[in-house]
Amino acid sequence: MFECNWSWPRRTAALAVMALAAALSACGGGANGVPAVGSNTASSGAVTPSIKTADLFSDQGTMYDSNTEPSATDPVTVTLRTAHGNVTSANIKYYDTADASFHYVPMSVTSTDPTGRYDYWQGTIPASASEKYYRFEVSNGAETVWYNADGVSTTDPSSGDFFVIPGFKTPSWMKSGVMYEIFVDRFFDGNPANDVTSGAYTFAGCATEQHAWGTSVYATVPGCNGEVFFGGDLAGIEQKLSYIKQTLGADIIYLTPIFESPTNHKYDTADYYKVDPAFGSNARLEQLIQDVHSSANGPAGYLILDGVFNHTGDSNCWFGRETYGTLSCSVTGAYQSKSSPYYTWYTFQSWPNQYSSFLDMVPTMPKLNYGATGSPVREQIYASPTSVVQTYLKPPYGIDGWRLDTAQMIDADGNSGSDATNHQIMRELRTAVLSANPNAEILGEFWGDPAPWLDGGHEWDGAMNYNGFTDPLSEWLCGVDEGGKPATLDVTEFDAALSKARADLPVNVQETMTNELGTHDTPRFTTRCGDDLAKTELAMIFQFTYVGTPTIYYGDEYGMQGANDPDNRRTFDWSKATLSDPPVALAHQLITIRDTYPALRTGSFMTLLTDDAEDVYAYGRFDADHRIAVVLNASAAPQSVTVPVGELSMTNGSTVRDLLAGGVYTVEQGAVTVSVPADSGVILEQ
Repeated sequence: MFECNWSWPRRTAALAVMALAAALSACGGGANGVPAVGSNTASSGAVTPSIKTADLFSDQGTMYDSNTEPSATDPVTVTLRTAHGNVTSANIKYYDTADASFHYVPMSVTSTDPTGRYDYWQGTIPASASEKYYRFEVSNGAETVWYNADGVSTTDPSSGDFFVIPGFKTPSWMKSGVMYEIFVDRFFDGNPANDVTSGAYTFAGCATEQHAWGTSVYATVPGCNGEVFFGGDLAGIEQKLSYIKQTLGADIIYLTPIFESPTNHKYDTADYYKVDPAFGSNARLEQLIQDVHSSANGPAGYLILDGVFNHTGDSNCWFGRETYGTLSCSVTGAYQSKSSPYYTWYTFQSWPNQYSSFLDMVPTMPKLNYGATGSPVREQIYASPTSVVQTYLKPPYGIDGWRLDTAQMIDADGNSGSDATNHQIMRELRTAVLSANPNAEILGEFWGDPAPWLDGGHEWDGAMNYNGFTDPLSEWLCGVDEGGKPATLDVTEFDAALSKARADLPVNVQETMTNELGTHDTPRFTTRCGDDLAKTELAMIFQFTYVGTPTIYYGDEYGMQGANDPDNRRTFDWSKATLSDPPVALAHQLITIRDTYPALRTGSFMTLLTDDAEDVYAYGRFDADHRIAVVLNASAAPQSVTVPVGELSMTNGSTVRDLLAGGVYTVEQGAVTVSVPADSGVILEQ
């Protein structure tokens, strides 16, 4: 018997036209036998009112999904909002990877919202161990539409469904936390005795230069910026933990690489098992981790290290091309002999001088060859109990996660990555990480759409959100992309970019994506915005109220400026590190607000208003306990904005309070009207 079951994966970009036409024909014109949109199936022949598609809503926030991280034995009840009395039937249509087929679950109305405007329909997807993807099919007897993470569709969609991934959990501390990124050499010099002095050694033809705090980051010799040192170290971070954890309120610290290396940035590792002497010692790292975890100096926190596993430095003893200072090797490196035990750890096109390297452009960073499962490189980096990855996740260190540098490039035989072998490596790495610390975070670096590493729950927990946050925000507020090149988005386009990025990811991944205004690889946000500090403050309001983990690149909280690397790595100005500095005070206030309201961490997200003419954007974050409307005014003039808060089920006559400025407003005719200053915002809570 022919069964009208669509069986494509949820991420298929497009359907083959001929196959679609044949399937539609066999199924009587509509998907799975559902009448085609616009056909009238009401038995009376009367045409019922059109479906109010603008009122349809669901996501995987706590009000609409009973369990976003189910086990194999947990059924999942999902909710759909419709206009009151407007819909006659609704179904959950879910694709089950176990049988590669779609299944239907009828839904029923279980309640009406407090305003009387909306009905809530519910249905339950049965428990099993298999991954599933679902959408809603909605009918009023005269027409049928579909709703999923991509929104409303008048045809049965082929992508953009919501996720059910049994057994996949992302760290709750990452969902609820605020992260602070530190480029170690430029944060604070806590121990001048370990500073790298001028002329201490020469690497790749560049002598080290010690610069005074607050002076130029550029070397006196062109091309030698990597050998400029200011003295920041782990002791300095320890001494400033109270600023991070109390003055600001951040509780997750991410350190750029700290292992032994000849450069200030440490992305060319010489020894993964040794903290660079300029930063301290392994014992100092242990103490820092203990202090971060402690609640004696502020909220108990978490620490993530930067794992540079795509390549090593050419001074690494495994490779052995360069040496510097007192570094010495007791083994023969791959560059030194084909008989080296490490020869197969790298990929040579013509030994010794032609080999795969980072981007095939940086010979001081030779690329590791991961080979097949069980290879020595895989064992050394992550698979063995004594591997780099597992060593720092376990006592005596006990870090809380790894940020994976250029993670998509990690591969075998000099390949560039982003292929089946790369995904195999990432799956193995996840198994290794969780075996050492089941609550650890795996954070990937990727500048495009990271969904291939995130949409199945088998590789990373989250990624640096360049694609779904940093870039679109920069294009909207600054008129340039995250790299500083001209690019613009209006409010509608900005909202669409956010929506598309969210739809590609499970909600527990969305909540752990790191939302940074900038990083050590981008120009500073304030610089990108033409040195307009007000734009930075507006961006922070969005950053701390949007879906994901807010991430502050050290100094962005006071509007540090800087162009491309190395200028984006200036020393921290400690005269700004006080709540008397307005942007720092705002950052503290925003973190406090986010900590207070779970709706800003795991609640639903709903677009309320996109006004391209006035450059105003409004959206809601809400759960069963609180409804919050955020209004952002990116124009150069104050705006009176009428916000449709009734869409968040705020009732007429009720009041909302601005959590930033303290004003109180009354809901009238489903809306509140607020005055929003230029380049600023309001956060309205009920």
